[in-house]
Amino acid sequence: MPAAPPLIDTFQRTHDNLRISVTDHCNIRCSYCMSEGETAFAARSEILSYEEIERFVRLAVALGITKVRVTGGEPLLRKNLPGLIAKLTAIEGLREVALTTNALLLEEQAASLYAAGLRRLNVHLDTLDRRRFVQITRRDELDRALRGLMKARETGFAPIKINAVAMKGLTELDVAPLAQFGREYGFEVRYIEVMPLDGQARWDRSQVLTMDEILALLRREVGPLEAAPEADPRAPEQLYRYRDGRGAVGFIASVSRPFCLNCNRIRLTADGKLRYCLFAIEETDVRSLLRGGASDAQIAEAVRETVRRKWLGHEINSASFVPPPRAMYAIGG
Repeated sequence: MPAAPPLIDTFQRTHDNLRISVTDHCNIRCSYCMSEGETAFAARSEILSYEEIERFVRLAVALGITKVRVTGGEPLLRKNLPGLIAKLTAIEGLREVALTTNALLLEEQAASLYAAGLRRLNVHLDTLDRRRFVQITRRDELDRALRGLMKARETGFAPIKINAVAMKGLTELDVAPLAQFGREYGFEVRYIEVMPLDGQARWDRSQVLTMDEILALLRREVGPLEAAPEADPRAPEQLYRYRDGRGAVGFIASVSRPFCLNCNRIRLTADGKLRYCLFAIEETDVRSLLRGGASDAQIAEAVRETVRRKWLGHEINSASFVPPPRAMYAIGG
């Protein structure tokens, strides 16, 4: 059977990367993501089953998807997640399966996830300071997160990246300590400019601690950094290496340096909606297709049509920007 044509949008971007959220629930309440009070979660009946996710991924791989990242909410809250990981890592043609987690449950689950075939981890950690951790997450769980992170390192996961959201007036003091921590233990720290995806719609551009500001701080307090010549131009992060050879840092500068022109990602929410952009205001209802008797060909065409509708970019820096109707936890990190 001839190979299916790749997923190419009208701007000639080829899509081979799929983000899959398995839950919108989380065990922390980061201020830039969720509100502290009542939060509207999807009903359990609306959440895709592992069998539905596996079917969709197999179809997506046949269309050219080679990388999958499992996200949430907090994905480790989903029962028997290693079972899903094992299903995904067994799919022929899928070259990479990765996971994003806040690490609170990683100490208990690292071994079973590794046994299921998972190797790549991104750990969300904004600070090593307990007071600021509580301020950001509204939970006193820093020690637990660090134990999970170290357990993953001990288990053999590699690479392990630390995702740190950068917010002006809040996390400047955390930039250098996280970088030093990464250099000491072999983690690549990735600084992410805070984006308008909070549950209370309070984001303001003045809150953004930009890539250039972080770079200047790191060069001043940690050491010389140079852009990595081997970096993947389609990757969302801009990679810099320390001149002394001791590690690297990455930057996801969605606000100050948007990378939309190189985007190769599509996203599936926990409740089965396919999105062509993190900031999309429209979605494709894949769940209804999966549960309504649609054929593989019909679902594949829905994926193709979603990619064809993809816009040029999110326009965060323009007056016409409209925040997505969902917060980050409901879309998937």
